Amino acid sequence: MLDWLTSHKLPLGVWVAAAIDWITTNAQGFFDVVTLVLGGALDGIMAVLLFIPPLLFVALAALGTWLLHRSIPLALGVLLGLLLIINLGFWQATIETLTLVLFATIVSVLVGVPVGIAAAHRPWLYTAIRPILDLMQTIPTFVYLIPTLILFGLGMVPGLISTVIFAIPAPIRLTHLGISSVPAQLEEAGQAFGATRRQLLWKVELPYALPTIMAGVTQCIMLALSMVVIAALVGADGLGKPVVRALNTVNVGMGFEAGLAIVILAILLDRVCKRPEWRSRR
Repeated sequence: MLDWLTSHKLPLGVWVAAAIDWITTNAQGFFDVVTLVLGGALDGIMAVLLFIPPLLFVALAALGTWLLHRSIPLALGVLLGLLLIINLGFWQATIETLTLVLFATIVSVLVGVPVGIAAAHRPWLYTAIRPILDLMQTIPTFVYLIPTLILFGLGMVPGLISTVIFAIPAPIRLTHLGISSVPAQLEEAGQAFGATRRQLLWKVELPYALPTIMAGVTQCIMLALSMVVIAALVGADGLGKPVVRALNTVNVGMGFEAGLAIVILAILLDRVCKRPEWRSRR
């Protein structure tokens, strides 16, 4: 029985390879346009951020953190963390990573939150997309890194696409959870006051689900940042490149410094993007 199964292998790999070949033959122009548009957007954002002097950027980041959270220790942590990154010589790589993470997060949220809302209102839709979300989160990233590399070529764009694929299930799932958790009594009260379906969404469901949705955004940022090193394997710039270079040359010092810069950026983004405590107490 076992011999029969192994000798009658399903040609899944052949089918996927044929599909990718067909797409590259018949739709390569479309992917070239996508690469051009996304690459231009990433380069534009990166150019703007790099145009700001590093010390001014650090000061503005610390000031913005204080205004948002009213926390001097957090603002001081942002200040010292970014100054340490500058000191280590990874400022440009950090800005490149920040651009990739923010762009991937924006795309994931703009797509994921509406899909999560629709899935919460239509249980059949969530049942249909749940296996896809499971697949996107569990399949090894190197598996879909190969077709994105073939379709979009080397550079930031395949890294961005791969990052979005890996990170987008988080806002979809947590938005669905937040909207589905709205108490029926709140919706009934809104309907009793004559609220339309759209008014219920904007004035009842989204405000109640906002903490859960923001948790999804924060998780999306962390997932996108975890793809930095993997995205560097397909030519994406950022902090992943020195890590890969250190791995190839067994340079422990460079690997530790680049890894520390990634950790600092991850901690700062996580703390800054959390909902301010002084607002949550209102």
